[in-house]
Amino acid sequence: MTIRLNQYVKKRTGLGLGASGSLQNMLSRSLGAKSFSHFWRYWNPIWSYYLSRYVMRPLSRWIPQWLAIMITFAVSGALHDLAVTLLKWRVIFFFTPWFAVMGAAVLVTSKLSFEYANFPWAIRALFNVAIIVACYLLTTLLDEVFVQAYS
Repeated sequence: MTIRLNQYVKKRTGLGLGASGSLQNMLSRSLGAKSFSHFWRYWNPIWSYYLSRYVMRPLSRWIPQWLAIMITFAVSGALHDLAVTLLKWRVIFFFTPWFAVMGAAVLVTSKLSFEYANFPWAIRALFNVAIIVACYLLTTLLDEVFVQAYS
């Protein structure tokens, strides 16, 4: 049985699609998640619904789960790159590697069982934001190394 978008959003935010307060619930649940992988279960449920339905689930039938996760993050990044490329009218290739690094962070933190459920909401939010920022900084560093190596 396939879950409908409205059901998925309600499951993730506690409120139906378009309901007043759903953005606040999404932010509160995602930032205050007990782990980085749980952060992504709550972040942007509409986007996640389509990624899950059209990328993650089909891939998971044919390849290992960890690889399906990595590809799903990369596809999400590539779609972000495409959107920014169309807005700026120049090729952007940053989100794909950044999202791939975040996908790797999900896998590593899950494998290490790195959870912070016993901390207050603000500390959990700090952990989740810190991981995102660390992934961004790592991607920026890798981008600089790549540009220098191939310039």
